Amino acid sequence: MSFQQGLSGLNAASKNLDVIGNNVANASTVGFKQGQAQFADLYANSLSGSGGSQVGIGVKVAQVTQQFTQGNISTTNNPLDIAINGGGFFRMDNGGEVTYQRNGQFQLDKFGFIVNPTGSKLTGYTANSSGVLSTGAAAPLSINTADLPPQITSEVNALLNLDSGSPDIPALPAFSVADPTTYTNSTAVTVYDSLGNDQTLQMFYVKQPGSLWNVYAANDGTVINGGAPITSLSFDSSGVLTTGMPVAASVPATAVGATSPFPVAIDFTGTTQFGANFSVNTLNQDGYTSGRLAGFDLAADGIVLGRYTNGQTAVLGQVVLAGFANPNGLQPLGNNQWVETSTSGVPLVGAPDSGSLGVLQSRAVEDSNVDLTAELVNMITAQRMYQANAQTIKAQDEVLQTLVNL
Repeated sequence: MSFQQGLSGLNAASKNLDVIGNNVANASTVGFKQGQAQFADLYANSLSGSGGSQVGIGVKVAQVTQQFTQGNISTTNNPLDIAINGGGFFRMDNGGEVTYQRNGQFQLDKFGFIVNPTGSKLTGYTANSSGVLSTGAAAPLSINTADLPPQITSEVNALLNLDSGSPDIPALPAFSVADPTTYTNSTAVTVYDSLGNDQTLQMFYVKQPGSLWNVYAANDGTVINGGAPITSLSFDSSGVLTTGMPVAASVPATAVGATSPFPVAIDFTGTTQFGANFSVNTLNQDGYTSGRLAGFDLAADGIVLGRYTNGQTAVLGQVVLAGFANPNGLQPLGNNQWVETSTSGVPLVGAPDSGSLGVLQSRAVEDSNVDLTAELVNMITAQRMYQANAQTIKAQDEVLQTLVNL
């Protein structure tokens, strides 16, 4: 029996050395999870039941489990390097087969899809041209490099203070853009037509008797609204605006092919008439020209945000993670990937930082969780265990030799 016990011990020690060697070999593999050999003792069945003096017949490897503990996170310069800090796996599409991995080293293929080094596509929630996410079934993510379409200006917000001490402007001569004596103050803001062409919308403020101001407007130097005021601003004795807002203005487009005229709502809400110098506190609008993709960033919740040359941003998609009730039930496929099995449970797919799923860190990777120092110590222990089992076989051989020599 000692031969069988020793042989089982040799096999178990050899398997343990294999596991340790694999851990050491993958100490620098991104996203690798170390393995651990777990052993169980062996006993022969007894016809009359188990006796108190029953001797075991050896040892066996019960299973080799992977330790899904968090690895250290190292920073990189690649915006598509993504580290998971916490639970969950990246969900990959490998030609229709769904696999899972912790290795976050990604790149773009020639079609714009985010792929790993073996060509599997990272999946997530895709976004439409307006940046709205489709949070249904996860699909392969791609970076849309098309130009961001322009947005026509539809609103202008102007927050001013008009000096109550300004002199009244006489009715004659009539208002003229070229004659500064026909208006009190002016502002200018860039607006955009339907094609993204910029043009300058000027507004001129003409002080009238009492607490009334006429507002004229010009587009690229040409007066609009037929030369009449687009609105009149009136204030109470406290300098608070009493005119209803916003006011509508029809702005002609100067570029050929653009929608012309296009309506712009001009909102003077909050404008005051105090005894202080004229000031412009806010003057902005909601349009912009077209833009090209300049770069993109990944947020902790998996949102991929594109940055464009026109200063705008747009959501390009969202990376999802998958969690399992029993990660040790996953079957390793190699290439840092696993596939679900009946013992792993079904994947729970969701956005990062939801439920038990971790958060993402861009420009970083998760290192292997192998403790190299501990593995070298384990290797020495496994080697001694192998030698001890070999010694058991040697001792039993000497006992048999003694019996043969009687």
